[in-house]
Amino acid sequence: MSASRASRLLTAVTLTVTAVPSLLTALPAHAQATKQARACRTADLVVAAPYEVVDGQTRAGTVTLFQGTRKEAVLSQDAKGIADRPERGDSFGAAVASGDFDGDGCGDLAIGASEEFAGTPVPDGADGNGIVHVLYGTGHGFVPAGTLDVTHLGRARDTDRFGAALAAGDLDGDGDDELVVGVPGLAEGGGAGIFGMKKRKPTGKGTLITQATSWVAQDHTETEQFGAAVAVGDFDGNGRAELAVGAPSDTVGTTPGGGSVTILDLRARQAGLYSQNSPGVSGEAEKWDAFGAALAAGDFDHDGRDDLAVGVPGEGLDAFQDGPMYGNGGVHVMYGMSRGLTAIGSEFWSRRTRGIGGKSLNVDRLGSALAAGDLNGDGDAELAIGIPGSGRVLVLAGTRTGGLTARHRVILTGRKAHPGDLFGSSVSITGTGLAVGAPGAGRVTVVPAKARKGSYTGLRPEKARLLSGPATGLFGFALTP
Repeated sequence: MSASRASRLLTAVTLTVTAVPSLLTALPAHAQATKQARACRTADLVVAAPYEVVDGQTRAGTVTLFQGTRKEAVLSQDAKGIADRPERGDSFGAAVASGDFDGDGCGDLAIGASEEFAGTPVPDGADGNGIVHVLYGTGHGFVPAGTLDVTHLGRARDTDRFGAALAAGDLDGDGDDELVVGVPGLAEGGGAGIFGMKKRKPTGKGTLITQATSWVAQDHTETEQFGAAVAVGDFDGNGRAELAVGAPSDTVGTTPGGGSVTILDLRARQAGLYSQNSPGVSGEAEKWDAFGAALAAGDFDHDGRDDLAVGVPGEGLDAFQDGPMYGNGGVHVMYGMSRGLTAIGSEFWSRRTRGIGGKSLNVDRLGSALAAGDLNGDGDAELAIGIPGSGRVLVLAGTRTGGLTARHRVILTGRKAHPGDLFGSSVSITGTGLAVGAPGAGRVTVVPAKARKGSYTGLRPEKARLLSGPATGLFGFALTP
């Protein structure tokens, strides 16, 4: 997530944390050898509230674990076994990601506290150093495994916002997931740290990739925000995933804030750069389009290769654009091939796309949040697109006959006359349906889905359920299954 997005959403908080039964436990020594055989006790949905008050510290942040709609635990930096302590402005939960980092078959959890400072905090408003907490999932709940910061990448701490974005996936083909940490404030214009390659501990030394990395070799300035969004997908179908890194403030040619996305093949040490000026990508880079502000990978056409959705929330479709905080928004979708991701035949989706319907507004910022996953159980992925400026989420079904389609598209709507809810600021596809965050209202809407083949999303909006938390804590700011 970019710093500009954080500044729009995050507001002061005055609430306190209420303790609930914890899933966070110390793993007994005798259980170490048998934890693989035990049922995993983790969570169905993880909801972050990065501005919640903890122990009187404003904007310290919490993360809530749910089983179905039942609240199971609230985690914070004062929870048992989690390192550090809650401090004002830490933003614990600024980003969350789940994956199997230790290869034991249980889902693990990474939690970013991107505004954490080591040592003496600087005045309010300054970007943080950042830290990431890693928790292993076991039959006894989550077990703290350690913390990461930029020193694990061989760098000294600065206003890096380490942990502002997180992703997980098998980048080396060894069967377990690697952890990807976005570091958008790094001096070279941002970076991405990769942890757990080649069976290394996910809390050990990592690999840093920046635009200045020799085999990436891109022009850069300090404000590119490379690493503000990250996603993992196997775009060539060879069994080893590639890494997509968004730089939404990248200058494209002479256009500031046009934005770019870089596809990184870590094993081959190859990089591909995409922007709205790339051949095959519709439109052109314009000021503050923020191409790459959100990313989601999924196999939309069931060909065994992942495809990539790229959010462009600042895209202007009206005659007048009022600056970097505005945009009708759009989403570009590029499809995977045997040679990797290609812009040839790419699609552009907006509220003006035929079959979508509704009026496109220059405050919509469609594409601010994205999620991909198989909602209807037919083997191809659906795409959920957040439209927080108008309080909506657009859901497109994947098909085996051409990928995403507007046919039977679903538009979910938040509360009417409540634009401050920011419904659609976060979206996540879980094992049972779709979760939509409205952090301005402290609400998460969970929409179940059922099996249904073809061009149907499978969603059942009439069965939607509501999870509530503190609005001033931005409950629902980030989500992960």
